[in-house]
Amino acid sequence: MNEHAFEIWLRRARSNLAIARTGKHATVLLEDLCFEAQQAVEKALKALLLYYGAEPPRTHAFTLLLMQLMDYQEIPDTIREVVELTDYAVHMRYPGDYYPVGNEEYERAIEIAARVVEWVTTQVTP
Repeated sequence: MNEHAFEIWLRRARSNLAIARTGKHATVLLEDLCFEAQQAVEKALKALLLYYGAEPPRTHAFTLLLMQLMDYQEIPDTIREVVELTDYAVHMRYPGDYYPVGNEEYERAIEIAARVVEWVTTQVTP
């Protein structure tokens, strides 16, 4: 069976989400797990764009991805919350000037990512 591009992207989104859910270990930073959550969301939204036949932009900006998706369907408010994860794409994946991620923030990132991956799955499943 030949996989569609959106299925490959959605599989990768699920993989990122699984990694994000592994939780903090002695050598794993919550910032890195939040980056994986951000990646899950980004790949899921790009999978949905591919499903609609659109070319996803090369961006980490969720605002742009959501605006492009609005050409095809309504975006629920609970999905629009992904903008909270935008900073994990760049600012927090490298050492720098930011506050460390706490458990509550990490759990919120996982909650949003899981919600988006599930929502995208329902959009592409007949």
